[in-house]
Amino acid sequence: MTAASVDLRDRWTKTLIAARGGASAPDPAPYAGNLLARWSEPQRHYHTVDHLTAVLHHIETLREYAADVHLVRLAAWFHDAVYLPDRSENEERSARLAERALPEAGLPAESTAEVARLVRLTITHAPAPDDANGQVLCDADLAILASAPEPYAAYTTAVREEYAFVPTDAFRAGRAAVLRQLLDLPRLFHTPYGQTHWEAAARENLTAELASLV
Repeated sequence: MTAASVDLRDRWTKTLIAARGGASAPDPAPYAGNLLARWSEPQRHYHTVDHLTAVLHHIETLREYAADVHLVRLAAWFHDAVYLPDRSENEERSARLAERALPEAGLPAESTAEVARLVRLTITHAPAPDDANGQVLCDADLAILASAPEPYAAYTTAVREEYAFVPTDAFRAGRAAVLRQLLDLPRLFHTPYGQTHWEAAARENLTAELASLV
C-alpha cells in the first residue's frame, strides 16, 4: 500500500467519523477500500485517484465557505465513484451508490441525502446562490480548469484518453461544444475564492483549447 493510499484512507476515516458525529462503528476501512478500488479502475485516465486527491485538496482551500465541510468531502469521494466514459448516467449512479453505502456506514439519513444531492449537482455544476456546500464542491471539481499550462495540457490529454473510443472528428466537435457551453456561463466559479483566483485563468485555458479545436 502506497503512502498516498494510506493518507487517503486516513482522511476518509476521519471524515466519515466526523460526519457521523464521532461514532467509530461501523469500521470505515472497507468503504475506503471499495471506493479507492473504484477510483483506480483501468478505464480511468483523468477521473482517477489523483483527481479525487486534487478535489479534496481544493475543498480544503474553500472549506471556510462550506456549511458542512465533512459532507462536502464525502461527496467528493462519491462524485465520480461510478465512471464509465461511454455512459451518461455516471453521476446518478454515483449518487445511488452513496445512498446505499453511507447509511450502512453509519451516516444519518439527512446527511446521506445531502451527500447524494451534492453528487447529483456535479451533473450541471450550477449550485444555487444560497447553496454553500454545492458551491464548494462544484468549484473544487472544476478547479483543474484554472491550472497552469502544463497540468492543463495533461488534463486535456487524459480526457482524450478516456474517450479514445470516439473518432477524432467527433471528439473535437463534442469537446468544442462543451467548451463553448462552459464559456457561455456567466461564471464558472461560485465561491469568492474561486471567482477571484480561478475564473480568469480558467477562461483563458478554455478559450485557448477551443481555438485549438476549431
